[in-house]
Amino acid sequence: MMKISFIVVAFNAAKHLGALLEDICLQTVPKEQLELLLVNSASTDETEAIMRTFAQRAPFEVKILQNPKRWLASGINIALAAATGEGIIRLDAHARIPADFLEKNLRALENGEDIVGGSVQGGEPKGAWENVLRTVDTSRFCGGAAPFRNGGEARYVDTLAYALYRRKVYDSVGLYDERLRRTEDNDMHYRMHQAGYRFFFSPDIVSYHAARSTLRGQLKQKWGNGYWIGRTMHIQPHCFAPRHLIPAAFVLALLGCLLLAPATPLPLALLALVYGAADLSFALRGALGQQEGKLLGALTLPFLFPAVHIVYGAGTMAGLLTLGAKEQPHA
Repeated sequence: MMKISFIVVAFNAAKHLGALLEDICLQTVPKEQLELLLVNSASTDETEAIMRTFAQRAPFEVKILQNPKRWLASGINIALAAATGEGIIRLDAHARIPADFLEKNLRALENGEDIVGGSVQGGEPKGAWENVLRTVDTSRFCGGAAPFRNGGEARYVDTLAYALYRRKVYDSVGLYDERLRRTEDNDMHYRMHQAGYRFFFSPDIVSYHAARSTLRGQLKQKWGNGYWIGRTMHIQPHCFAPRHLIPAAFVLALLGCLLLAPATPLPLALLALVYGAADLSFALRGALGQQEGKLLGALTLPFLFPAVHIVYGAGTMAGLLTLGAKEQPHA
């Protein structure tokens, strides 16, 4: 049996952490095959108390570790140093996994792969407005362009979330770069690709990720994601796919068209026509696909999509205009 180390790095995650811990308990593999590393990133809520209460009754080994730097990359590195499993799975504190999640990952790994994973779907929303926000987060037009968000047949992809890695992969490429705050996975996966590893997507594997439940929270997250893409371009410019830079290109095009508008409004009109058609098409498709709040989605998504694109793209531009992340060696 391959021993699996689950890693969960949490900051002020008391609202969601308990549900994920129960999901890990319900995994259908023998419990002696598991260990869980819980990393508290200087939380100020009940996160650590929840960790310790769970550790007392868990049917497998639980290690509680401290991450005083708070950032995710440093927390993962702390957990990797303490992990003893031959396989590693890192989960966000507000993720959810079905009972057969690990079993299906192990089955995919048996085919000789080194990194396997599956589809990450939106979490269960509460009410019409959260349905709208989940659509914003998961739409291919907005937050869900990554291949692991969109299902499809078994294949190799450029990146995965909540993946199972053989420990030798990390031993080969090293730890996460602690200069990075939001883009540590982009850099790590690029280094894994450079080392010759491939990311195998299995449609049988499914997990869930809860979107931010407020518009302010989503926009703050998108700004931060865009900003750290810009800053990471100073350190590892090759670790991003073209989709990561499209919002910044849109913002640049919009600014250029606005500057040209006094002389000729044609570029702005063409941009508005092309973008508007795509915006309305994806908004209508997203609204009709919601479980509830279809009318609310149809009325709000055409405005929410461009808001996210502009915030994300402006964040990327702001990151690009910085002097780069503080230089220090890889952790």
